[in-house]
Amino acid sequence: MLIDTHAHIFLEQFESDLEEVLMRANGAGVSHILLPAIDVASVHRALELADRFPQLHAMAGIHPSSVKEATDEDFDAIAELARDERIIAIGETGLDYYWDRSFDVKQHDFLRRHIRLAAELDKPLVFHDRESTWDLITILREEKDASATPEAIRGVFHCFGGGDDVTQAVLDLGFHMGIGGTYTFKNSGVAQATASVPMERIILETDSPYLTPTPHRGTRNEPAYVRLVAEKMAAVREMPLEEVAAITTSNAKALFRLS
Repeated sequence: MLIDTHAHIFLEQFESDLEEVLMRANGAGVSHILLPAIDVASVHRALELADRFPQLHAMAGIHPSSVKEATDEDFDAIAELARDERIIAIGETGLDYYWDRSFDVKQHDFLRRHIRLAAELDKPLVFHDRESTWDLITILREEKDASATPEAIRGVFHCFGGGDDVTQAVLDLGFHMGIGGTYTFKNSGVAQATASVPMERIILETDSPYLTPTPHRGTRNEPAYVRLVAEKMAAVREMPLEEVAAITTSNAKALFRLS
């Protein structure tokens, strides 16, 4: 049994063959697929899919790259949607400094709003982090320190790239690390950089349709390929595949409160 904790299968890339995608995921042993939002419309789409397919689970949040155009009304809509019992997490939120640094202040503000919403609702956070790691960690530390319920501020650093200093900081904050397709890339160094992450803090993901694992790089990613990440991890860590699957599935179920 495997869980894909991060897949954008509500996007148009899956409109023509979603049921086939889900059948392949089932055949690969994937029991749950989690859908991180990117904006208000995507939350509604994810909820629609989750109502149709019980293995799918929706989140609510505004992706940092969508924050530039987002309004206060958009965040209010996210906050209202997040109260729906079908929403299992707040995200994806975070920081992205790769494309555009012109709205860093707004990104920081929206990140803090998401963290406070997660603490209020006691739902885990799903963080996007691109070239912004230490600012994200600093803001998270500040919010936990200021919160009346710091234990409620928990979650995952999606697409975790590793490094001992970052790993220790994330562990100290009580967060998990999401490992996906980049773990399988020959020259990425992610497998080596995440070697110090304990298995009890790892969950698996695909980030479909992006970051397709080896040997399918260059094609659309899909949830069935989370098995390739698990197989690579089993080889790197010299563990049985069944053990990798069992531990990461247990971690995901506990973090996202999946039955």
